[in-house]
Amino acid sequence: MRGAVSHAFDLALRFWEEMIVRPRDSMGFRFILQPTVAGVLAIRDGIKDAHLERTPYFWTIVNDRTRRRKRLVEGLGAVGRVLVLAAAIDIVYQFTELGGFRPLETVVVAFILAFLPYLIIRGPATRIARRFIRSHRPLPGR
Repeated sequence: MRGAVSHAFDLALRFWEEMIVRPRDSMGFRFILQPTVAGVLAIRDGIKDAHLERTPYFWTIVNDRTRRRKRLVEGLGAVGRVLVLAAAIDIVYQFTELGGFRPLETVVVAFILAFLPYLIIRGPATRIARRFIRSHRPLPGR
């Protein structure tokens, strides 16, 4: 039992050490490129939400059980290509720099670089777009 705990601790320690080194490596550009692409997609979808008068994305996921699954699937579909790209670049990095494949690290990196920025940006983009749309909407009767 003690060996299993020690092995798990060693794996967790290696995981975090490798995660900290990644932004400074030869492929560090992806730590800027992938969140930027996810942010652009979030803004695009936030504007679409505002035009459709939908509630902000994260708010719906957290508070509306009836629409949660549909909106999560929609968001994953929107950033799916970015998630796949993030995973592919990380796999290349792992083989070239670390000499092996670490699937858990791939999932964590793809989530942090692609889906998390999307999740954070889409709601505020919806709110800003909604304010802009309302302020530029013609008054009734004109």
